Amino acid sequence: MKIKILIVDDDPDIATTLCDRLESLGYDTITAGDGLRALELIEQDTPNLVLLDLEMPKLSGLGVLKQLSRHRQNGQDLPVIVMTAHGSIVAAVEAMKEGAYDFLTKPFDVDHLSIVIRKVVERESLSRHVACLRSEVETRYATIVGTSQKMRAVMAAAERAANSDASLLLLGESGTGKELFARSIHQWSPRRAMPFVVINCVALTDTLLENELFGHEKGAFTGADRLQKGKVEMADGGTVFLDEIGDMPSGLQAKLLRVLQDHEFTRVGGTRLVKVNIRVIAATNTDLKQAIKAGQFREDLFFRLNVVSLTLPPLRERPEDIPALAEFFLSRQTREAKRPVMKLSDEAITAMRHYAWPGNIRELENAIARAVVLCPHEVIQPELLALSLQETATGSVEHQPGYLDLPYHKSMEQHSRTLILRALQHEKGNQTKAAERLQLQRTYLARLIKQKGVPSDPYSS
Repeated sequence: MKIKILIVDDDPDIATTLCDRLESLGYDTITAGDGLRALELIEQDTPNLVLLDLEMPKLSGLGVLKQLSRHRQNGQDLPVIVMTAHGSIVAAVEAMKEGAYDFLTKPFDVDHLSIVIRKVVERESLSRHVACLRSEVETRYATIVGTSQKMRAVMAAAERAANSDASLLLLGESGTGKELFARSIHQWSPRRAMPFVVINCVALTDTLLENELFGHEKGAFTGADRLQKGKVEMADGGTVFLDEIGDMPSGLQAKLLRVLQDHEFTRVGGTRLVKVNIRVIAATNTDLKQAIKAGQFREDLFFRLNVVSLTLPPLRERPEDIPALAEFFLSRQTREAKRPVMKLSDEAITAMRHYAWPGNIRELENAIARAVVLCPHEVIQPELLALSLQETATGSVEHQPGYLDLPYHKSMEQHSRTLILRALQHEKGNQTKAAERLQLQRTYLARLIKQKGVPSDPYSS
């Protein structure tokens, strides 16, 4: 990531000297001769740092700082180092009140200035790292739990892939831990100190998703009263995780392809190219090759994303990991619920090992959380896990030969349809509540209902 510095000074000789010195140190520079032009460049070129003279025509340095303070209120914190030949204490105090990071008087030592700039850059990098860690805490980031042969193989491949900048495609059923794997890969990579940004490709409409990804220019649409960076730009130097990539609209697929190929994009309503240095990890539980055949996914984008692909095994294929996962979730849930130490009975562990877990790890976590809340004692028995689908998944499968007679993918398709139908019936046809019950986005559930032919009247079948 190359730092861009805006130099604002009405003396062209000083501006040229600063440009030459800073570019020799590896920074990009742009210049403005007055305060109004400085504000325009801040909107257009989004520099990382501003060197600002106080005494200028049209709009003074203090005037620029006051304008920038409004951006800070909107979450855009642009560091500013003030320069002036009039080194009065009053001017210094006023500049610092308006948000200046540091204050230098002319003539100043250029080497001293370079040290101050380096400190600003380090501070901004640290701030981004703290924000990244806070995001991880908020999303309950945890380590990967699993010692089965399948999990060890996937983790070994993930650790090898983490050291490169190659795009990764994570495949697997819903709830198998694709986001957790993506976060771990980021933490194992050289980009670990930079942001990890999550974008759910199915949670927003096409227009909102484009704005979420790429941001917008001032005036791009009604209400766009300022430039807004998108998540791709905010992740510069780090990793972008694109969840549910198979549901990305075709128009945005083309724009994402350009980011992967050329590391550049344009904001909504803009024409100027924005350069970024990101690593992309995508995930999906859909068959992208089938989507390509159906014309729903670009083949060239698939090949760009599929440089390295990892398939996460469903929980039913690694039952030996279930006890360790259950203990991990039990420890966390009891701590969060402020309950005394609890344990799972042998019967509960046996029941979990024999359950098919159609919702995978996410369903296991929810079952443990529910049991912790409802358990009146210190030992959790099987009935508190409420494995309502256990009969369908194990013992009574013999009474449902249709599942056994179908090929694997068709069997899973039928099972998915049954889950959705049961949720709709339980919530009396309320799709919003059914989506919450299944822990799906409301728009995604609506799409699944249409795709899988689930009747609009849940009591008609």
